[in-house]
Amino acid sequence: MLSFLKPGPKNSWSERLKRGLARTRDALNTDLGILFTADRIDESLYQSLETTLLSADLGLPATTFLLSRVRDAARSAKQPAELKQALRNALLELLQPVAVPLEIGAQEPFVMMLAGVNGAGKTTSIGKIARYYQTQGKSVLLAAGDTFRAAAREQLQTWGERNNVTVIAQQSGDAAAVIFDAVNAARARNIDLVLADTAGRLPTQLHLMEEIRKVKRVIDKALPGAPHEVMLVLDANTGQNALQQVRAFDDALGVTGLTLT
Repeated sequence: MLSFLKPGPKNSWSERLKRGLARTRDALNTDLGILFTADRIDESLYQSLETTLLSADLGLPATTFLLSRVRDAARSAKQPAELKQALRNALLELLQPVAVPLEIGAQEPFVMMLAGVNGAGKTTSIGKIARYYQTQGKSVLLAAGDTFRAAAREQLQTWGERNNVTVIAQQSGDAAAVIFDAVNAARARNIDLVLADTAGRLPTQLHLMEEIRKVKRVIDKALPGAPHEVMLVLDANTGQNALQQVRAFDDALGVTGLTLT
């Protein structure tokens, strides 16, 4: 949440999750730092690395892949410190296939819908994406489709003011109606890009997942074929639970891209 907004009521589960993720991150950084300062490369180093990666919730397939790459690098390494770069390179190798630049198409307007769980960073990401495309010479319009979270509309409007971008919002009403109006406004004004915010929701909240399906259907009614991009925003510290989020939102919306915050 931005510093100039008063924080809403604390959500106990989200606070516990953030503290847990922070501990995992700090433990991972500390453990790896100690691990790669060992005196020699031996089987105990690999076992410790495996334990550290699994404890950080990387999952077994990714951990197995990373260990194999580190073992390959160890054949020519003289000191454990050299393996830290090998681990970094292997992580980048895993991410490279999906690190595809985001390009908006020739559709006018191009509609991008952002979704995700509570607190993942959707609204802030919208502000950053809006600014990025403005520097590319694109006109942008924001749709305040998060009609549930306190101050969500005000937060998006602040991003709009900072970037000199129009924000379509309503004091009340459902998300689908707000985004429907935004798409129609963009068509009337020849806007290049519409960024549609949505309320955070957990995949287990079935009624809210059905609601976001409705939002997508309404966008298609406003502009057939839209949204052209369905961006799922994920907290990069989430771990294996991110896979469950991807599966659930993909089933509901047909996810086309990921933003990691």
